[in-house]
Amino acid sequence: MRNYTLLAFLLFSISNFAQIIGTVTDEKGNPLPFVSIFQEGTYHGTTSNEQGKYQLNVKEIAGSTIIFQYLGYKTQKKIVLAATKTVILDVQLQEESFALNEVVIDPKNNPANAIIKSAIANKKENSDKTGRYTADFYSKGMLKVKDLPKKILGKKVELGSDMGANLDSTGTGILYLSETISKVSLEKPNKFKENIIASKVSGNNRGYSYNTAALSNYDFYDNALDFDVKLISPIADNAFNYYKYKLESTFYDDNNQQIYKIKVIPKRDKEPVFEGYIYIVEDSFAIYAIDLDIKGYRMKNEFTEIMNLKQSFSYNSKNKIWSKNAQTLSFNAGIFGVKFSGNFNYVYSNYEFPTSFEKKTFGNELVAFDLNANKKDDAFWNEIRPIPLTLEESNDYTKKDSLQTIRKSKKYTDSIDAKNNKFKVWDILMGYDYKNTFKKYSFDYKGLLNISSLSFNTVQGFNLDSGFSFKKWDEEKGTNTSISTTFNYGFSDERFRAIGEFSHRFNNINYATIWGSGGTKTAQFNSAEPISKLINSISSLFFKDNYMKLYNLEFAEINYGQDIANGVNLTGKIGYEQRKPLFNTTDYSFFKKDDVYSSNNPLAPDDFTNSAFDQHHLFKALVTTRINFGNKYISRPDGRFNFKDDKYPTVYLAFEKAFAASEKKYEYERIGASLQYDLSLGNKGLLGTNFRAGKFFNAENISFIDYRHFNGNQTHIGTSERYLNVFNMMPYYSNSTNDSYFEMHTEYNDTGFIMNKIPLLNLLKSTMNVGFHALAIPDRKPYSEFTVGLDNLGFGKFKLFRVDYVHSYQGGIQQNGVVFGLKILNALD
Repeated sequence: MRNYTLLAFLLFSISNFAQIIGTVTDEKGNPLPFVSIFQEGTYHGTTSNEQGKYQLNVKEIAGSTIIFQYLGYKTQKKIVLAATKTVILDVQLQEESFALNEVVIDPKNNPANAIIKSAIANKKENSDKTGRYTADFYSKGMLKVKDLPKKILGKKVELGSDMGANLDSTGTGILYLSETISKVSLEKPNKFKENIIASKVSGNNRGYSYNTAALSNYDFYDNALDFDVKLISPIADNAFNYYKYKLESTFYDDNNQQIYKIKVIPKRDKEPVFEGYIYIVEDSFAIYAIDLDIKGYRMKNEFTEIMNLKQSFSYNSKNKIWSKNAQTLSFNAGIFGVKFSGNFNYVYSNYEFPTSFEKKTFGNELVAFDLNANKKDDAFWNEIRPIPLTLEESNDYTKKDSLQTIRKSKKYTDSIDAKNNKFKVWDILMGYDYKNTFKKYSFDYKGLLNISSLSFNTVQGFNLDSGFSFKKWDEEKGTNTSISTTFNYGFSDERFRAIGEFSHRFNNINYATIWGSGGTKTAQFNSAEPISKLINSISSLFFKDNYMKLYNLEFAEINYGQDIANGVNLTGKIGYEQRKPLFNTTDYSFFKKDDVYSSNNPLAPDDFTNSAFDQHHLFKALVTTRINFGNKYISRPDGRFNFKDDKYPTVYLAFEKAFAASEKKYEYERIGASLQYDLSLGNKGLLGTNFRAGKFFNAENISFIDYRHFNGNQTHIGTSERYLNVFNMMPYYSNSTNDSYFEMHTEYNDTGFIMNKIPLLNLLKSTMNVGFHALAIPDRKPYSEFTVGLDNLGFGKFKLFRVDYVHSYQGGIQQNGVVFGLKILNALD
């Protein structure tokens, strides 16, 4: 109801506005983009588009004074005398005559430093002036691609495909174009709410724009701004540790206030810093404007070449507040030979500065979309849009909206599917996909030669998967259903195994999902599968180290999970398991032919006769709860999208019970808990922690399979982004327990804070990791290890590697080693 009231008020306000339109150019007649235009004494404002065109809604035209403000040009005031509904007002701006006549440059007393120090001293006062407000917000975002290659990673890119849609013959054009109209409420430091009234995505009348105020709130009065990493503000408390400053010029704005143009110069190239210009107002030392560049490697984003952020502020003489009226974020990026550019324009207007908000104004809901936000027609947008569309943008909307009707028609989707669904004889071997886009279902067959699934272990030898899967979905309802079966054949043990799986998600609101599976498979003793098939295959075939230990599992289980409250997810599982021991059936390897593999018994690697357990069966029930404290979310008509609040930890709670076993001794209960937390240290890095604890009950003689196993690593290869769930030098099953346990993982990543300051090493653009891992279990000496290494290593833009030195200690036994992190293996396995 609140959104409808807000929309009605907005539409009423629009109908009572008059419009001023025109073009802003320089003295040579060249259009000036992103000029700030606002009505004097109000917060009604807009900016010009890339072609210099603008439109400004005002309550009363006659007698209005319109201000045109653009960096590098003299601010102009124009009084509008006409009283018509629409007035055309073209403006030509003159370049600013900058001066330093009143400033004496003293090398020992840099005047820019004094200005920046004053800006830092006054930033709390200036920030507090806009510490609580409501405002109207408009955003327009566009992504373009230039020279799209004919092939990416060997795959041909067709201009009619999703990637190449709507591009011209040279592979150039708009990939994404969208707009947002919303009402924003903010109370510093961290209370925020955005009600989105209108959202438009070119070529998708069901789409919702992602360029919201919630994702673009950059405040340079804060010490650091979040751009993947924390970038230091030029007026941060510690700014002089990162920047040098130069006063380039001064000028006076339309209110006769002197403005200082200060060049911001990084002291060290690899630091998380900006460079460019900051404009400071004399006396108040408030921010007048921002024009800063961000190099991609400085924010650890190698695919971004450079990003530019511009902000302009307008002054209201009534309340003496400088408030942000416009922001522009543009960037150039590239990957796999594809060059991208992006441009996002933001307009803030109609500010109000209440003394307080109602208690229910802010909550965990960050963004709420009106029910019909993506259903507004062209007349609505033409009336309310503060930045006129360029010809290119207008054509993109027209073209894509027309094509959308065609591309979603049954005739079109059937024709595309018919082309892609053609069956070839070799598909029997290589696999086949079938898709019906209109009816929203697909079928997949993996093929008899599913090479990507080929792996090796000493129980099955070489083994290969095949199988079928069926999927059906409905984006509007948020439902999807999948049914699949996977067949596996081991060439050494000559055994065929198969499992079937199904899942159904009921909605995108609480994500209620039911899923289940059953069949026969080989399973690792540690269900967390600490060693991947790929790594085990390489370790076995090349080095004769068969670390993966397997047993035969015949099972059937069913699961159900859903969000039961904000940030709280509950999942339950019940299943039947029949466990049978397995033994090595092959001694094959590429090298070290004379060496012998260890046995498949994780408790006795030299015992090739006895297994780690006797054949048995049981039922197991498991209930787990995940709690994200302070969970935030975006509400859209098509679903709810959760965002973990990084200020709070995530807690996991679990209760497991085994019952109805073939022998009473296999039955037990276990409780477990985990706390995961990332502590942001600002620009000084990130401290990640993972604490786990648990306790078994009535478990003196349970199967070794049901012990608590810990994720060790004997391969010296790491595959994860972070090592917060693994002991890097611990043997896989050396500390397994059926009693109580406590494990701790901590890892500090400096995000370049230290590495950026070390000569020569800073050329690597790497980050440093320091970690500590510990495990405590009864009747055994505690295990601990210390790690230190470098992350974000690689070639060119691909930073896929890390290297860590590891020192471990347990009961007087010390080990040292090096772990090579190959994060790409996560995707390949």
